[in-house]
Amino acid sequence: MSKVIVVGGGIGGLATAVAFHRQGWDVEVLERAPRITEIGAGLSLFPNALRALDALGLGDEVRAHAREHGAVGLRDSAGRWLTRPDTAAVRDRYGLPILLHRADLVAILRSALPEHVVRTGISVLEARTDGSVEHAAGTATGDLVVGADGINSVVRRAVCGEIAPKYAGATAWRLVLTPAEPMTELGETWGRGERFGFAPLVDGRVYAYATANLPAGTETGGLAELKRRFGAWHAPIPGLLAAARESAVLRNDLYSLPPLRTFVAGRIALLGDAAHAMTPNLGQGGCQALEDAVVLARVLREDGDLRGYDRLRRPRTQMIAARSNRAGAVAQLSWPPLVALRDLAIRLIPASVQVKAMAPVLDWTP
Repeated sequence: MSKVIVVGGGIGGLATAVAFHRQGWDVEVLERAPRITEIGAGLSLFPNALRALDALGLGDEVRAHAREHGAVGLRDSAGRWLTRPDTAAVRDRYGLPILLHRADLVAILRSALPEHVVRTGISVLEARTDGSVEHAAGTATGDLVVGADGINSVVRRAVCGEIAPKYAGATAWRLVLTPAEPMTELGETWGRGERFGFAPLVDGRVYAYATANLPAGTETGGLAELKRRFGAWHAPIPGLLAAARESAVLRNDLYSLPPLRTFVAGRIALLGDAAHAMTPNLGQGGCQALEDAVVLARVLREDGDLRGYDRLRRPRTQMIAARSNRAGAVAQLSWPPLVALRDLAIRLIPASVQVKAMAPVLDWTP
């Protein structure tokens, strides 16, 4: 029996473990955290990611824990529409995305694996291209090592050497809250160097997020800072912030990886943020990790040549990462004349063009 060692127990790592377990491999997941968990954030899964989950046999279970949502409309900070969502067109062309809590997806992936597969509290110190891994509890060896250990990946050093993540120029806040009144609408609002978005979860809570242009490492407040920046924006934003709790606010500076020259070396393959950490502007980070997992398992099943995985995944993920960077640069414009031009241009783009532009990202099948 072939063995795969998966370093990292996040979405990409667990999905990879499920894919190889169902192909009959011996699977070992090494996760440095003391337990597998995801807290505090919602996650959009677009149709491409749902096809990946269907390939893993988990699509229906994930959908049962999620809420289908339509296309996201854009408004300015006063509430004027920049572009209204054409949900019917998106549904007809691609299918609609769903939104769920990240913890629910992680729990579903984890429950699809035997208990012994996942080892928590294990920090990996080094990975080698011969398939060996040095970790806090000893040494492990496999026919394949998968680096799914995030943007600051240890495994990536064996493939590409030291790669420094690049600051995206903005920080982000994420929170899940219970609104005073039930909500069904969702949307995103663009200001000057700032954004705020929100979407309802299946259980009545709301996932909200915000970004602001700031130098890396800037110390900012949590809920009070959000209220200062966004409390005078259009409804329902002030009401959402009024219903939020300080303990629910997570803040992180946004980073991405520069394009890697390869995702594979020897018996090692990289996936998810370890391979192509991207800004969240297209909502594709977790989606691409799920695609990675399915494609990697298929390549190993069909011919065992990791170069095929690299050929299939590196161009696509780097294209999406570049598109996400461009979208973020436009969304985070702060100079008033450029903001005015941006808003005018968005209003003039036909809805049909906006729907068609999503094809390179969403038209993916396993």
